[in-house]
Order: sequence, then structure tokens, then C-alpha cells
Amino acid sequence: MSGVFQAKAIARASLKVRMQFKFWILISLMLVGAPATWADVTPLMRVLTLQDYNTRVVVVGILLLGIAAGVIGSFMLLRKRALVGDAVSHATLPGLCAAFMIMASMGGDGKWLPGLLLGALVTGGLGILMVLWIRSQTKLKEDTALGIVLSVFFGMGVSLLGIIQKMRQGHAAGLESFIYGKTASMLAGDAMLIGGAALVVISTAVLLFKEFRLLCFDEAFARSQGWPVRALDIVMMLLVVTVTVIGLQAVGLILMIALLVIPPATARFWTEHLQTLVWLSAIIGGISGLIGALASALVPNLPAGAVIVLVAATFFVFSMLFGSRRGVVIRFIEHWKLSRKVGRQHLLRALYEWVEESSGTGPDELAAERASMGISFESLLPERAWHPRQLRRWLRDAMGQGNVYDGSDGLFHLTREGWSEARRVVRNHRLWEIYLIEYADIAPSHVDRDADMIEHVLGRAMVDELETLLRTRYPQLAMPPSPHTLSLAGGRS
Repeated sequence: MSGVFQAKAIARASLKVRMQFKFWILISLMLVGAPATWADVTPLMRVLTLQDYNTRVVVVGILLLGIAAGVIGSFMLLRKRALVGDAVSHATLPGLCAAFMIMASMGGDGKWLPGLLLGALVTGGLGILMVLWIRSQTKLKEDTALGIVLSVFFGMGVSLLGIIQKMRQGHAAGLESFIYGKTASMLAGDAMLIGGAALVVISTAVLLFKEFRLLCFDEAFARSQGWPVRALDIVMMLLVVTVTVIGLQAVGLILMIALLVIPPATARFWTEHLQTLVWLSAIIGGISGLIGALASALVPNLPAGAVIVLVAATFFVFSMLFGSRRGVVIRFIEHWKLSRKVGRQHLLRALYEWVEESSGTGPDELAAERASMGISFESLLPERAWHPRQLRRWLRDAMGQGNVYDGSDGLFHLTREGWSEARRVVRNHRLWEIYLIEYADIAPSHVDRDADMIEHVLGRAMVDELETLLRTRYPQLAMPPSPHTLSLAGGRS
């Protein structure tokens, strides 16, 4: 009896969840001004809950296609072969046409999907082999080889399409659906074939993940270690061909390139790690395919391929703007922070060097002079040829950070914290200048510009290494002297 009670409890819980889901759907539709009766949202609910068998099968197939395209597209992006998918997709057209003609001549209607995909696979693979052969046997670049193969194979396909239109079965061939994509015409068996092939591609990419990673990042090292680079390259290309072929009916050969390129390019804005890149690309490709399939099920005349590409493009634009690694906004913020840091450090360095020059004391006695010595705005302005508005901005920033204060005498003074920070900045700058003079053979008259380009990003490890290199020349190094002085310039070895 306990099993019966458990079954009833599960059924009640499931009914409760469905009712809550329906309630929130109705509330959402009311908020956007849509009809609020349940009869009006029944078609939408049937699609969202995948109640129709054919919808379930198609959604799963397209979802797996998007994941497979995202996975293999990540490796193609890193191999700088993003346009290979474009050449492959166009190279499949003559295979589709030839397969249709062969099946029609054998007494069939020529529409058997496995036969059509097999023909596309043959010519797509042949196109890839042609690209690899042209690149290895000639001095032409890969983009030139891709352009040649793409145009020649597509021209062959268009010619064969013209011949098919004159055949008895040609008027009902429906081959144009492979050019633009038509998910609505997909049968359950077709979707299962697409999903099965996508699983094979995903499994192969997972099994060869380590090898593909080595191939993408250091092909020369992989070859030196005895890895079969050419064989791995061909396997990767065959996976691209497979994904392209199985996506023809869903997305079409024209838009298939977008599903291979946009998800990994989108994921690249969020991560620097390959494993995370592959995962994100697969998720973005899968979600794009899922939304496209659902949209096609809701609106029969809406092409799923176009919706998939538009959804993926939306993800791309959002990631391009707000990506945590390479997004435009985050890079703008980082550039602004770096510019602010550089400007503040230049100001502190100018104040320190002015105190150093004005006091005439050594580095150890400068701390005692720091509090009593100040500089006016007019005297500070020519120190680095600042614009007045620019200098005011850096002074406000330094005072906000507690490094500088405006005294009652109208002069600007370094605080205790500002003095420590200015001393660190000047020390790192001079360490780097001395290193460039001693080891990079840069003239002292030119070294300041080169030091300014790198001193602001010197880490603790780099500073320690510079001190170790220069300790023999300055055994008791507290504050290195300026390398622009005559004594250091004349003492260069």
C-alpha cells in the first residue's frame, strides 16, 4: 500500500507544479497585455511542455546539434579555421544533388534523408581534403584555398540543381530546404538521425580533448613529440564536416557557418580556459538551437535556422559588451583604471623628484624634508608638460586616495602614505631604467620613455629579480640614483 500512497503523492505534487506553472504563464501574459484565458495559451503551453512527440524529438535533435557545433567550433576557432565550416557547407551542395539524382535514377523519389546526407558528407569531406591539399602542395594561403573550394563546389551544386529542375521528380525535390533550412519538415526519424550523429561528434571530441588541445595551442610541439598531427587534423575536419552535414536540414548550408562560429566566439569573451570555453560554447549553441526549434514549432512558417542565428547573435552582442574577460565594457573600465593609476603615479613621481632636487639631500634624509616642502600648481605644471585640466584631475585623484593634501600655504604636499607610495614608484622606475641601460643597451637619454611604458605593471616578483641582477653594482641599494646623471652615464660598462 505504501507504493500506492507514494504514487498518489507524486501525482499530486506533479499536478501542483503544473498548475503553478500555468498560473505564472497567465500572469506573465497579463503583464504584457496578452489574452489571459487558458484557451489562448494552450498552443504555447503544448510547445513549452513538449507534449507533442514530434516536437520533443525535433527539439532534442536540434539541441544536440547546437551543442555539437559549439564543441567542435571551439577547436576550429582556436585553430584559426573558423571559415572552414563555410567552405564545407557550400561543398555539400553538389553531394546533395548527386545523391538525389542517383536515388531518383534507381526508381526512388530521391528524398531519402540518409542518402542525401551521405552524398553531402562525401563532397564535404572531399572539399576539406582539397583545402588541405592546396595548402600543403602550393604556396597559397588557407583563406585562398577556402575561397577556391567554396566557389567551385557551390558552382557545381548550382549547375546540378539546374539539371534536377528538368527531371521528372525535380519539381518536388525540395532540395532548397537544405540551402535555407526547414526544421518543420523534419520527421522523427530524421531528427533522431541528426541527434545520433551529434552525439557521435560530441563523444569523439571529448575522447580526443587532450590531443585537440595540444594541436590547437602548439602544433610544432605536438609534432616534435611524435603525435600524428596530420591524422588529428583530418579527424577534426571530419567532425566539422559531420556537424555541417547534419545541420543542413535544420539551419541550411548558408547559415550553418554561424552555428559553428558564433557560439565559440561568444564564449571567448567570458573565459581564458579551453575547458570552460568548450562548455560555454556548447551551452550557447544548445540554447540557440532549443529556442530556434521551439519558435519553429510555434510558428510553422518561421525558419528555425534564422531564429537560431539571431539568438546566437544576441548572445554574441551581449557578451561582446559585458563579457568578463574581453568585453568592451570591462576593457574600457580596465583601461580607465590603468590610465588613472598611471596618471597618479606620474604625479607622485614628479612630486618626489621635485623634493629630491630641491632639498639637495640624500635618499635617507628626504623623509624629513617631505612634510615641510610643498610645490605650487604653477611649478608642478611643467614637470611633465601636463595640461592644466589634466593636472587638476590627477591632483584630485591623489587627494582622494590620501596621497596628497593641499596645505594652508596654497602648496601641494605629500602625505606619509603618499611619500611611501611615491618612493616605491620612483624606486621601481629607476630599477627598470638601470636594467635597460645595463642589460638592454639602451642609451640613458632614451631610457626614460621605455621605462615609462612598463614600470606601472611591474609585479613584486619582477622587482625582486631586478634587485638581484643589480645587487652586485649597488650592494646596499636603498634608492637607486637617477641613471640620467653624468656619473652613472659615464660608468656604464
